[in-house]
Amino acid sequence: MIEDTSYAGSVLVGYRPAASGEAGAGDGPDHQDSELRARAPAPRDPDQRDGRWLRGAAAGRGAVRVPLSALLAGESPRLDGQDAAHIARLVEVDGPLPPILVERRTMRVIDGTHRLMAAAFKGQGTIDVEFYDGSSEDAFLLAVQANVTHGFPLSQADRRAAAARIIKTHPHLSDRAIAEVAGLGAKTVASLRRRSDDAGPPQTARMGRDGRVRPLDNAEGRRKVAELIASRPDASLREVARGAGVSPATAADVRKRLNQGQDPVPARSAKVRAAGRVPEPVPASVLDKLLRDPALRHNEEGRRLLGLLRQSALGPQEWSSLIAVVPPHSASLVGRLAEHYAQMWMSFAQELKDKAQAT
Repeated sequence: MIEDTSYAGSVLVGYRPAASGEAGAGDGPDHQDSELRARAPAPRDPDQRDGRWLRGAAAGRGAVRVPLSALLAGESPRLDGQDAAHIARLVEVDGPLPPILVERRTMRVIDGTHRLMAAAFKGQGTIDVEFYDGSSEDAFLLAVQANVTHGFPLSQADRRAAAARIIKTHPHLSDRAIAEVAGLGAKTVASLRRRSDDAGPPQTARMGRDGRVRPLDNAEGRRKVAELIASRPDASLREVARGAGVSPATAADVRKRLNQGQDPVPARSAKVRAAGRVPEPVPASVLDKLLRDPALRHNEEGRRLLGLLRQSALGPQEWSSLIAVVPPHSASLVGRLAEHYAQMWMSFAQELKDKAQAT
């Protein structure tokens, strides 16, 4: 068990100078940094903005030995900091651990803080490092992805907080792309984006996991497909899809609709009718089961939730009677509030689904 954390703490706040006999001893920090950057292998530009760098941006790079004293703490996606038990397990490993990932420009650790602290506790003077070139925002994104895919896993709260930050720093990425990086569902990311107060300017297109930019409005892409099919009837579906910025499946569906004499954009009437239906009441047995649950009944927040659920358990006739009492001059305001609360309930429901899947 690790008890003395003083040295590990110094590692996280800037590191102690290399002691006599350790690698790098006798060299000043500036000299060390410049020498390390000079001899580190230059990686390919990770900031290609094509989406593909999100997966394995550090793959295939050569590692170099770097003094612990030359490294600085990076921004960790872990809300509760590092895990002492995991560090203790790494300390007991006899063989070499994978290289840590460090932002070359700042010498801050992107991925591998647990390994770094383990090396400090074992008295190592140096550690294997792979360098990364890119922005600090992209470095954080890479840190999240690295901690999701290997090593000590991020908690659900860690991943949600990381996704919320990535939405602000990378608003051009699609919900699915951010979900893949943060280890969440795309619906959860979409819910976080809707609730974000700082998601940047409105986006007309976003970059997907495959690195391709597609319009948010599917109708625009479909009309572009129809234009390309009309002007280039001999072009393949892949060529048409690439030119319109849509998937081949969408291009195939547009061509099928055109051959059948239909509009390339499907009618939204079915969705409109579905949205206008009064929701069916929740089965009474489900609500009764929750009302008897002691885990909910015996605490204040649980009773508050049960009260909200009970108030929402209305049948079609009751909803219709509520619509009837709303005066015409307030119908728009009540409708906007209802839409707002409905979105909050949908976000709440999605978070509960994620919680159930994580357990």
